[in-house]
Amino acid sequence: MMSTTAEGVSKFTLQFVEQECIDDAMIREVEAWRQILWRLGLIGRSPERYDGTGYGNISVRISGDNFAGFLVSGTQTGGLPALSAKHYAWVTDWDPAGNTVTARGLTAPSSEALTHGQIYGLDDAVQCVVHAHCPEIWLQADRLHLPCTDPAASYGTPEMAREVQRIFADCRRSGQRLLVMGGHLDGVISFGENPAGAVGVMIEMLALSLAQGGPEDGP
Repeated sequence: MMSTTAEGVSKFTLQFVEQECIDDAMIREVEAWRQILWRLGLIGRSPERYDGTGYGNISVRISGDNFAGFLVSGTQTGGLPALSAKHYAWVTDWDPAGNTVTARGLTAPSSEALTHGQIYGLDDAVQCVVHAHCPEIWLQADRLHLPCTDPAASYGTPEMAREVQRIFADCRRSGQRLLVMGGHLDGVISFGENPAGAVGVMIEMLALSLAQGGPEDGP
């Protein structure tokens, strides 16, 4: 059985500068895809789930002559059907080994920012990362032959980042663009070369899960 941890609490050391540095043009495409995830319940907030805590997030890599990093939806924004630039954070640096994240914006980054950063650091081709909550996929990880992190690795920690690194090479060899977070209830991560790819593989896997029928007890 998988272990479960509380949702929405950052476990890394955050170095955050509160400043207006993101405009609507920077988040327009990724936000459109986030709204689709929200409508499907893959990102959201419900009193019936996780003690009413918001869940799920999305990020997109950005780069230029004088800047780099990624934009990620902010902490505890899952319950909002639509976000504006003020709800995103710009992560400029991250260190999984040191358990630190450096960011700026008007909202602190998601509690999964360290894991997002680890994936970006492992593959330059990855341009978008999605962290969704999907019990249909999570409970059928074994049946769907999905890579799964160690249940002992809690979300938003160096242990989770190391687990992602451990199984990422297998994902790359097999062409798999989705992994299950064994220690994070319903947690699923997908990634792609653009938001359409990252969100698309999440939706495709949800469809495959539904086609399998009733869920199992977990990986």
